Amino acid sequence: MAVKAKVLLVDDSKFFRMANEHALSNAGFEVSAAADGEEALQVVNDKLPDIILLDMMLPKISGPDVLKALKANPATMDIPVIVLTSLSQRNEEKLLSEGAAAYLEKSTLELDKSSDRLVATVETVLGRVNHQKSLTLRLQALGAKKGR
Repeated sequence: MAVKAKVLLVDDSKFFRMANEHALSNAGFEVSAAADGEEALQVVNDKLPDIILLDMMLPKISGPDVLKALKANPATMDIPVIVLTSLSQRNEEKLLSEGAAAYLEKSTLELDKSSDRLVATVETVLGRVNHQKSLTLRLQALGAKKGR
């Protein structure tokens, strides 16, 4: 059996957190949750998740500041972050340039159907990351063979 991917869900809305935590757990992910930016950074360092779902509007430390902190830390800089925001599309490019792997607008996530879309996005990003890792490992192996 495959190892469960670890997902960190960061959102200050208890309702949103619980609904999505349930959906992700049902899809086979190991889910941790945080209610604010400060807690998010603590959980990231404790659990080192495979992927992070990050709300932008957070108490204590804002989402964009959490994203910057994650990308500035060598231990967490390669963890893909899916940004969850209520802000419109015009922020998408800025967020992607700051290191977000994907972007979901909360208003498009109707809770009855959103879990499918959320789970699909998490699976897509993890698939991309795992594909990139396997390519990198193959290239390193080829380089090592040539070096002999």
